[in-house]
Amino acid sequence: MTTTSPAATRPGGLRVGVQRFGTFLSGMIMPNIAAFIAWGFITMLFIPDGFFGARSPFGWHWAGVAEIIGGGGDSAVIGWQGAMTAVAEGDGGNILAYVGLVGPMVTYLLPLLIANTAGRLVYGERGGVVATIATVGVIVGTNIPMFLGAMIMGPIAAWLTKQMDRLWDGKIRPGFEMLVNNFSAGILGMILAIVGFFAFGPVILGVSTALGAAVDWLVTLNLLPLVSIIVEPAKVLFLNNAINHGVFTPLGIEQATETGKSILFLIEANPGPGIGLLLAFSFFGVGAAKASAPGAAIIQFFGGIHEIYFPYALSKPATILALIAGGATGVTTNMVLGGGLAFPAAPGSIIAVTAAAIGPGVANLLVVYLSVILAATVTFLLTAVILRSSRKRDLEAESDSFGAAIAQTEANKGKSSAAMDALRSSTGTAAAPTETATTVVDRPISTIVFACDAGMGSSAMGASVLRNKIKKAGIEGVTVTNAAIANLDGTADVVVTQQQLTDRATAKSPNSVHVSVDNFMNSPKYDEVVEMVKEQRKDEE
Repeated sequence: MTTTSPAATRPGGLRVGVQRFGTFLSGMIMPNIAAFIAWGFITMLFIPDGFFGARSPFGWHWAGVAEIIGGGGDSAVIGWQGAMTAVAEGDGGNILAYVGLVGPMVTYLLPLLIANTAGRLVYGERGGVVATIATVGVIVGTNIPMFLGAMIMGPIAAWLTKQMDRLWDGKIRPGFEMLVNNFSAGILGMILAIVGFFAFGPVILGVSTALGAAVDWLVTLNLLPLVSIIVEPAKVLFLNNAINHGVFTPLGIEQATETGKSILFLIEANPGPGIGLLLAFSFFGVGAAKASAPGAAIIQFFGGIHEIYFPYALSKPATILALIAGGATGVTTNMVLGGGLAFPAAPGSIIAVTAAAIGPGVANLLVVYLSVILAATVTFLLTAVILRSSRKRDLEAESDSFGAAIAQTEANKGKSSAAMDALRSSTGTAAAPTETATTVVDRPISTIVFACDAGMGSSAMGASVLRNKIKKAGIEGVTVTNAAIANLDGTADVVVTQQQLTDRATAKSPNSVHVSVDNFMNSPKYDEVVEMVKEQRKDEE
């Protein structure tokens, strides 16, 4: 088992720094995805062009309810109660005059949730409260959904709160702590809200307008597919959540409020390139990659966990070119034919994509499906060519590298195991000496944490796999959970991460034993962890 001992210094480097910043961006959005989906469904069902809207062929007998929920009209009657009063008074025309849910949710609820989450990331609950207060000023001072403003003002407000508290830390007389804390946070929140209203909001409005114009410029000149040159390589470096939820989601929401859908939701979330890559490995790959690719394809396409195909691309870097071509093909299809999603597809499953694509109409759904199919086809064909051209070398290298991996695993453990024997028999590799072990766990293992960028997709899957293995082994007293790397608190006995993320996990939890895996789905190292825990239990007995 490849483990890493606690590092004495904090890992650095450009890659880790970019990943850390990207994780912070996506960390503001990811915990609130359920709210985005709720807003998307309300929009899809109840706006005038929605399933139950007044202009829908299916919604004629639901029109009144749909208008009350969905929002619209231009008079002063507000909300459900106002609309019902209008109906009771016989003023059916005024049933259109209500605010509804769609507008307030996208204008207030979603940005404030983002601001609160961002504040909590910087300075806990106190930072979240002040960030929310400050962001209200930004929202009211503009006339568009202020997602970008929330993602900037939220962290700034929380950071200022943190610095303010440091000024009188330890200097407050006993008994006055609550008074000082509440009034200082309230006063700072008031000041920031006013600044946001008069100064910060208009600036962010200008930035948002400029970014929107840049996207429109790319679309007008048919250059939007070139974005895939940046997006696809960045994804396999585990910046997928940062790109999708930190950049495309805020811009896409603003676009969707105006046109009912946005192509930006599909630039990163399109499952086509990933399924194309995995299908190519299923047919033309070698060894363990070929054997595991079909299962990974099912999880990626239907489960929406795109991280599962990243190790395959990293094992054969030339296939990133195939991903770029597939991604650009999907973007081109949607750009030319007008495809888009009504709300973010999270996770990027074909099921979530279908739910978000069907709202704007069946024609839109067919265009989105076509973009997925074409993206998958292009990626599959190019990946197949790349794998076939190097198949002979890969077969030779697979035998050597896989045998070396088995030998290294046994050397780390200090003895052989049934799992390693099974792997060895499949490759015909001779047993390796096991005189010494390079890693010793000097404390009882009771908590194992799977950590990934967002702490939701691939880590949840890996935790489930290992949890089942531990249960089948009859081991009790071991908790297996999943978390975002940013939320590691140093209490885990063992932390399991994908190899590209181990440096960041080590920095967050330096006293844990770190296990690096290539694939969260079926890594042989899971059996090694189980064996290690079993050996500990035997020693304790």
